[in-house]
This record gives sequence, structure tokens and C-alpha cells, in this order.
Amino acid sequence: MLDQEVEERVSSYQEDVERLDSIPGIATRMAEQILSEIGTDIKKQFPSAAHMCSWAGLVPGHNESAGKRKSAKTKKGNKYLRSALTEPAHSVRGSKNYLGALYRRTASRKGKKRAGIVVAHAMLRISYYLLTRKEMYVDLGEDYFDKQRQQSIFRHSLRRLESLGYTVTLQEPEAS
Repeated sequence: MLDQEVEERVSSYQEDVERLDSIPGIATRMAEQILSEIGTDIKKQFPSAAHMCSWAGLVPGHNESAGKRKSAKTKKGNKYLRSALTEPAHSVRGSKNYLGALYRRTASRKGKKRAGIVVAHAMLRISYYLLTRKEMYVDLGEDYFDKQRQQSIFRHSLRRLESLGYTVTLQEPEAS
């Protein structure tokens, strides 16, 4: 009975539900819950993804005084949306995609609970962009952070060698 009622009310927003469902960890029921919490006219209600994340309470607190960092507890927000997003955020920890890599990378430095909030924040930002741009989710890949780091190491090493007075000639490795 309740499932039919929800299905009737969400039927006109089926494309948006499918867009949200394309995000790893978010199922159809979760997509419907996200839409019911944030509303359907997102651009009008939230000028940016950062505003929406702040409204949901998925941003870190910033409490610093005289250069001393104090509690970085997240701010209060929409507790229903926040709890709804942290559950799938913890479920992607073992998956072979961008969100799984983000979870593992953050959990190794800051712990599992903070990693869940970071991934929930990323999911909400992704949701904002999918709904406003009317696109489906495209995964960046599990090796996204490794590629970013590789380019950073390459640029840093190149600058260091040039600062020491060397002339560097780059050559692509031959494919075997």
C-alpha cells in the first residue's frame, strides 16, 4: 500500500530517480528518499552543491581560534538525509570505483566514521550535479587518485631537476 503511494508520487520524477540510482551505493528507494528530502526544484532552492551539502549537515565544522584547531564536528542539518546518505557511503567501502577508493583513502587517515561522512558529502555533491545537468553518473575509476598522484610526482621531480640545473628531455616509454 505505501509502496504504491510512493510509486505514484514519484512517477513524474522517474528520470531523476534513475539518475540518482546510477550512483554506486544508492538504490531506487534511497534515490526516492533523497528526492523527497531535497525537493524537485534544486536550482531554485540551492544555488550550489556546497549550499545543499551545508543544508544537509554534511560539511566539516571549522572551529579555530588563535591558530589552534578545536573540534571539527560536522554541523547540524537535515538528519534524515544525512543518515540516509551515510548508510550507502559505508556500503561502498569495498567496491572497485571512485567512491570506494575515496572511502579507503580517507579511512586510512581519519577513520571509518569520518570516511563515511566524506563519501556521503561526495554522493550529495554528485547528486546535485546529476540533477542540475540532467546527466547520468560516470565513474572516475578506482585508480583516479593514483593517477593524480602520479602526475604530481612527475611535475615535482621535473621541477627539482630543472632547479638543480639539469636539462630534462622526456621520452614516452615504449609499449611492450
